[in-house]
Parts: sequence; C-alpha cells; structure tokens
Amino acid sequence: MDYQKLASDIIKQIGGKENVEQLEHCSTRLRFTLVDNSKAKRKEIERLEGVIGVADKVQYQIIIGNDVSEVYHAIKKQLKGSLKRDNTEKNPKQKKKLGNVILEFIIGVFQPLIPAIAGGGILKSLLLLLNLIGVLDKSTQTYQILYLIGDAPLYFLPLLVAYTAAIKLNANPLVAVAAVGALLLPNMSTLIADGASLFSFPIKPISYAYQVFPAILCVLAFSQIETFFNKISPKMIRSFFVPLMSLTIVVPLTLLILGPLGFTLGQWFVTVILFIFSKFGWVAVALLAAVLPFMVVTGMHKAMIPYVVSSLGQTGKELIYNAASLAHNLSEAGACFAVALRSKEKRTKSTAISAGISALFGITEPALYGITIQNKRVLYGVMIGSFVGGSFLGIMGVEAYVAVGPGLASLSMFISEELPKNIIYAIAGLIISFTASFISVAILFKELAIEEEVNLPADLQIKEFKSPIIGKSVPLNEVQDAIFSKKIMGDGVGFIPQKGELYAPVDGSIVMVFDTKHSIGMKTTNGVEILFHVGIDTVNLKGQFFETHVEVGDEVQAGDLLMTFDLEKIIESGFDPTTVCILTNSANHELQNVDYGETDNQKNVFELKEIGA
Repeated sequence: MDYQKLASDIIKQIGGKENVEQLEHCSTRLRFTLVDNSKAKRKEIERLEGVIGVADKVQYQIIIGNDVSEVYHAIKKQLKGSLKRDNTEKNPKQKKKLGNVILEFIIGVFQPLIPAIAGGGILKSLLLLLNLIGVLDKSTQTYQILYLIGDAPLYFLPLLVAYTAAIKLNANPLVAVAAVGALLLPNMSTLIADGASLFSFPIKPISYAYQVFPAILCVLAFSQIETFFNKISPKMIRSFFVPLMSLTIVVPLTLLILGPLGFTLGQWFVTVILFIFSKFGWVAVALLAAVLPFMVVTGMHKAMIPYVVSSLGQTGKELIYNAASLAHNLSEAGACFAVALRSKEKRTKSTAISAGISALFGITEPALYGITIQNKRVLYGVMIGSFVGGSFLGIMGVEAYVAVGPGLASLSMFISEELPKNIIYAIAGLIISFTASFISVAILFKELAIEEEVNLPADLQIKEFKSPIIGKSVPLNEVQDAIFSKKIMGDGVGFIPQKGELYAPVDGSIVMVFDTKHSIGMKTTNGVEILFHVGIDTVNLKGQFFETHVEVGDEVQAGDLLMTFDLEKIIESGFDPTTVCILTNSANHELQNVDYGETDNQKNVFELKEIGA
C-alpha cells in the first residue's frame, strides 16, 4: 500500500489541511477532530483503496485496519504542524450535541492511554506466568524490578491522564502534569496521610496513585484558570506568571475539593458497575457481548474505557467489559472463517480470512465493517456466538487484569495467582464463542444461499417503487446513523422531507406500528418487508409530533397516507428529520435504477428485482 498517496487523498477529501483541528488514532481508526465535518466527502473517502469505512457520529473516524499506524504517521508528516488547536477563534467549531462533546472528550483523554496501560499490564501478566511455570521466581529482584516497570503506567496514571486531558483542552500539558504531579510527591503523600491542613482546612487523606478522576477535575480547573490569566497578564511576564498563578491556585483547590470529589466519583463509578454485575451477574456480560457489534460500529464502546481504567486502578481487576469483548472478538473471528468457508466469491473469501485473523488477535473493525454489517445473517450469528460465549464467561466470573483488546496474543491478561482457573475459563470461553459463532453463521449463510436460488414469478416482481416522502431522496450511506448508513438493517434509500407526510410506496399490508409512532413496517404483496423510520433518534420524542393513520393488519395501496408528523417541531426539538425506507429482507432483492434528487409521492424512486430472477 502507498501510505503517502493514501494520506494525501484522505487529507484532500476531508477538506484539506486547514480543516483538521486534531488527529489521533486507535488500533484500527484514524480519529479526526475537524473544523467543519460537512467539508469531508464521505463517499469519496470510502472509495479510497485502503479505507474500510467511515464513522462520524462523534469524532470523524476513518477505519483503516491493521495499517492505521503507517497511514497516521504519513498524514501527520504531510500536515506539518498545521493542526488548528490554537486557532479556534478564526475557525469556530460547528455546534455539537452535549453527549457527543462528552464522549469525544472521554475518547480523547483515555484512548491514548491504552498502549501504555496495555504494555505494562501484559508485562505483569507474563511475569505471573513465568512464576507459575517456575521460570522466574517472584522473590528475585529481577522479577520485582520488571513487575514495578509493568506497574508504572497504572501507578502514574494520574500524570498520563493529566497530559492527555490538557492536550484535549488546549491547555499547557507540562504545567498540567506538574499540577497533578504535586499530588503524587512522596513527601506530599506522607504529609497528607499524617493528617495535614491547608489554610486551616483539613486535607482528606487520599492516595492519588492509580486514580483517574481527580486528575481530570484538576486539569479541567487548570485549563480555565490558565485561560483567565493568559487574558489578563502582560505578555512580558506571561511565560512564568501564568504557570505560577495556575499552580498556586489549582493544586490547593484540588487537595481541598476537587481531589476528594474525583476520588469519590471514581469509587462511585466502579461501584455502580459492580452493583449491576452483582444484580444481573452473567446476564450483564452476555447482553453486553451481544450488543458490542452495534457499540463498536457507533464508537459507543469507548464510553466504557473510563470504567475499565478506574476499575483496574482501584481493584486491580475488571469483571464485565473485557469478558464481553473476548466473547465478541472471537465471535467475529468465527463468523469470518465461516463466511470464508461458505462463500463462493474470491474477494469475500479473502476479506473474510484477513478480517478473521485480525479478530483472533482482538482487532474487530475489519471484520465488522468488511463482513458482519454487510450481511444481517452474519450479524445474527455474531450476536448468537457473543451471547453464548459471554454467558459462559459471565457464569464463570472471568476477571481481566489488563486494559487491552482481548485475543490470542493477549490471553495472559486473564492470568491470576489467586484464581488459577481464571485463564482456563477464559480459554474455554474463547473456544465457545468462536465455535458458536462459526456454527451459527455457517448455518445462516447456507440458508441465505438456498433462499437466493428461489425465484418469484415474473408477474410478482415490483416494477415501480414510488417515493414515500415529498422532498429529496439521498443515498443511504449519507444518513447520519450508522445502523442505517452501514445497511445493518438492510438496503434502502434516505429521504429529506419537505412535508410531514409518509405514504405507502407500493401495495401491501401493515405489519408493525411502533409505540412511539415514528416507525411503521409493511409487507408488500410479493413478500418484501419494508421499514419506514422517520427522523434520527426520534424515538426519544416518545410519540410527540407524530400521528399514524393505519393499524397493524390494514391493507394499503400505493399512495395511501400512513403517517403525518410535525416537521418544523421535530427540527426545533433538535432532531434530524431524515427518513429512511429500509428493505429488511433486501438480501433477497436488488435495488435498480435508483433516482436520487427532488421527489414526491407520485415519482418512482427505484425498481426492485428478486435476486436470481
């Protein structure tokens, strides 16, 4: 692969160097913070050789796969310091939802920490393995020194968090590290432990090593204090006056208020997760494993990182997420190898084998975007395998001791001296997940092949499929919801409505009317299943602004009014009104002659043909 060319093409299609504010990467994705997301040309990016897919719900993410590090460095080299971190006034950011802002902050702070935490954790787990098999005794100084090296990333986690948080907040990272470092000074720790006071106020005796949230609150306060003093201080003394005042204010503030608050928050955060596990047990692991495909596709799995890091820092173990991830990762691998076995198409076989090998080692994005979400039957098989494997791992109470993507290469993350069978249960769960998914996908994929051989009579083919919406039709991959744009639910067309009315595009019957009235399902006279979903995330409106005119069982004809909705109020409430028309059994059908652009309920938007007919 020509990394320099791909880097150049990506920079061009995301709006040029001037549109890049920040760039990070994880194990498979480039994560851009763009000045204006609308300048990025998604379709052109997805067509680039070397790009697996695009996700833009939080950061603008370009999925590369195993070559992400090389592409990242090639892009960084071509950007040559042109990132817009310090130019926010000239390049105002587009308005984002609060939830997306918070999630983007979490990803920006915690994602860069994973390599250091994973490296140290794996070193510790390998030392435990060497001790268990008698190669290196734990009483030796060699063992103890190496173990301390592995423990360093977690012990100094507050410093690492301070640095990444400062970068994310556009604050001075070295001053931020110095502020949090004051909390970890040996003399400071001794002083606090002995019962110190500051300005006659008692300091709560807290050990800040291994902690996350005190450092985040400290840096959040520091960024505001630094901004204030940057504005009021004369330029000639700013270089020392701003750090002086910032440290003098933020460290005492953290010792007295922010540190105890963050410590309590971290304890509460972990306690809540463990409470859920204590109440629901293995079911929590199984369900989390089953929904991980959707979480990874949308990037929502990153919201679990603070819990994982906090749990490891406070208790030295983690009970839910890593076990669920192990089940999901190996289920993705099993599904890919099943597809490779069953598929007759050479390119699919090649993609499936490559993605399956990556998933075996804990990298699932190539499998997810290249195979799983392309075929809902494969997705169902992955969910079955994940649930079965997650159930076993949950019942056995498998614990993880490292924050890293679980897979064959990182199995040592489950080694424990106190629980010698923990690693055995993890290996068994790995095998169960892989096998259950492999068998499920092999069966489902075979059924799909049989279905495709069944042809409908020519007179039952749908020749015309009229627009259900008055407005504009757009390709499904332009819809701002990964579940629809990635065709997880099936193929179809998106519509930007100009009028709040939904019409039947063909003759058929109503099979579903959602409780919140924003979604209707129908089945055509020749068996095509259609889902209409009005707006993005409009389920949160709980039926407000929607009125349905049909009930389950009603027979309808093309052009009949199915639903009315208050378009203006939906938009005023902050929701995207884009409507999707999804063919949920589209694996059996092919959309032909799709006509995108201005449309009304009398215009034919596409034709539908049974595959094999």
